[in-house]
Amino acid sequence: MSERKVLNKYYPPDFDPSKIPKLKLPKDRQYVVSLMAPFNMRCKTCGEYIYKGKKFNARKETVQNELYLGLPIFRFYIKCTRCLAEITFKTDPENTDYAMEHGATRNFQAEKLMEEEEKKILQDREEEELNNPMKVLENRTRDSKMEMEVLENLQELKDLNQRQAHVNFEVMLNEYKEMEQRQKEREQEEDERETKEMLDRALVKRLRDSDSEEEGENEPERSRKHKAYNPTDILTTDINTGPQCSSSLGVKKQKVESWERSVGGLKGRGALGSLVVRKKPASSASAIPQPASDTRTASGAI
Repeated sequence: MSERKVLNKYYPPDFDPSKIPKLKLPKDRQYVVSLMAPFNMRCKTCGEYIYKGKKFNARKETVQNELYLGLPIFRFYIKCTRCLAEITFKTDPENTDYAMEHGATRNFQAEKLMEEEEKKILQDREEEELNNPMKVLENRTRDSKMEMEVLENLQELKDLNQRQAHVNFEVMLNEYKEMEQRQKEREQEEDERETKEMLDRALVKRLRDSDSEEEGENEPERSRKHKAYNPTDILTTDINTGPQCSSSLGVKKQKVESWERSVGGLKGRGALGSLVVRKKPASSASAIPQPASDTRTASGAI
């Protein structure tokens, strides 16, 4: 395996390279190369759009009898991705671009068309100046006038820039911001003052309404003050102060009756009165025995 890595090979002393047969190939032979579409194009057969950068396996050949400053021009053959129609384009070293030949139309070449139009105008002008000296004078006068206008416009722009150079835009912006802030504060103060005045007016109106209502309520209360009853009237059940206190006395009587049912009356001799036994002297207690009726009533009360 080491003999394959030899860099220097042996040549015999009688070696003659001219005796080696040369392979004769045609000059218009074609090679298969892989390339990308150099520009956007549209197929003339089916209208399919082929965008720039799409990969193709193309056939490449050298254009015969066509050179530019000794540089050969190559032609490429590709097929449409939809209808398989043949599309050809070749190199254009004069404009450092590619030229469309057959099978499709190039799209989006407005800039190229404009450049070609400018070149055509320049060529026509040069041809006119060669045969007409008066045309040369007119063109020079027109060019000098255009140059003067351009210089005047440039001078005006310079003067405008110099005037604007003395203006400090940061200071102007700060002043404008301060003015806006003061205006906002002034508007806020006015709003607060108006709101406060409205609240004050509403409060005064509410106080006046409440005062008038209180005065109307106090008049009947003052007329009833001399008719007030004694707080201890709840303990009495026989005294009636009049027709105005009939409802209040009815409630009081109901309370007294519920009290007497639960505990007993304070004046009459009821259940509580039978529980109380008067203490008798010792001499009389030993001589006179306790009546049985009292003990029965006591036991019944208990």
